[in-house]
Amino acid sequence: MTDRAPQPVDRQLPTEESRDLLALVREIAQREIRPRAAEEEDSGRFPREVFTLLSEAGLLGLPYPGEHGGGDQPYEVYLQVLEELAAARLTVGLGVSVHSLACHGLGGYGTKEQQAAHLPAMLGGGLLGAYCLSEPAAGSDAASLTTKAVRDGDDWVITGTKAWITHGGVADFYTVLARTGVEGPKGITAFLVPGDAEGLTAAVPEKKMGMKGSPTAQLHFDGVRVPDSRRIGEEGQGFSIALAALDAGRLGIAACAVGVAQAALDEALAYALDRKQFGHPIADFQGLRFMLADMATRIEAGRALYLAAARLRDAGKPFSRQAAMAKLFCTDAAMAVTTDAVQVLGGYGYTADFPVERLMREAKVLQIVEGTNQIQRMVIARHLAGPETR
Repeated sequence: MTDRAPQPVDRQLPTEESRDLLALVREIAQREIRPRAAEEEDSGRFPREVFTLLSEAGLLGLPYPGEHGGGDQPYEVYLQVLEELAAARLTVGLGVSVHSLACHGLGGYGTKEQQAAHLPAMLGGGLLGAYCLSEPAAGSDAASLTTKAVRDGDDWVITGTKAWITHGGVADFYTVLARTGVEGPKGITAFLVPGDAEGLTAAVPEKKMGMKGSPTAQLHFDGVRVPDSRRIGEEGQGFSIALAALDAGRLGIAACAVGVAQAALDEALAYALDRKQFGHPIADFQGLRFMLADMATRIEAGRALYLAAARLRDAGKPFSRQAAMAKLFCTDAAMAVTTDAVQVLGGYGYTADFPVERLMREAKVLQIVEGTNQIQRMVIARHLAGPETR
């Protein structure tokens, strides 16, 4: 790692409060997150204490109403917080995004009684959430999920397996999508399931090429019983709830991707300014200068794209197409920028002594999670040309 500290991103924030908020986030990131990131990722350690700290600081519920313990912040601000956290450590930035995704169903579709009962603890009570949509045989085709919830009096009994669950096995609550009716999207319902529910177990976490500190695991539901009071929305409304959550979540992934790319650029620039060859810093050579310029341009473009989509969301306007575009562009940009960062550092970039190899491995997963980039292209094309006729 280089000795040069990265310069803070020059952000256009809407209020003095939001500027103070971002300053707080940068302080926490520099003091509590970044210094231990490499060691803990290498050892596969999940930083639960960091999420507790973020909850105590009011950073786990930023885009939710203050009346339920949220931060009353617009998405434009929340996403920039995610970017700062992801730049310090993707396990943390992505973890906050997933937690927000897990709160989305209850926050947007729960009854007032449900929100009053559960949201304060979820948003600011030290709890950590996870989102359960994917299954071993239902990834991109999420509407084909087979996990079932069967009505039994005032309860629902859930049986099945969920896959690729971030925070699987360590979360305090899960937003679970299960089939309660007919095949296809109209037969799916959402539930809020406690992490310690009887019959709920987690498999051994997946062994991944990156984000080793963030547990990703299958969850097994063996007759898990939840009361009807934990059903979110109406029966059969679950898939539309899931899609709305994913639109918002894709913006979170886009912001995290820009954070990872920014961290890689910071490392590459610092190295290029310090490393000398042929009597000059390698930053003097045009080939590298052009690479750095392209990296910076991709980052600025990605940041502008996700912020434009966030402002549409904050204004109550449709933003699904723009969210897909942001997720697609920003994650592809992160992959390109981190790959170039490794190239700038040469042989050192391929070693674990510098963080760019880790950032490159982490960037890859962002092109996959919450809808692969091929799915994003399908979403964008449908907005442009309508549904496929085949």
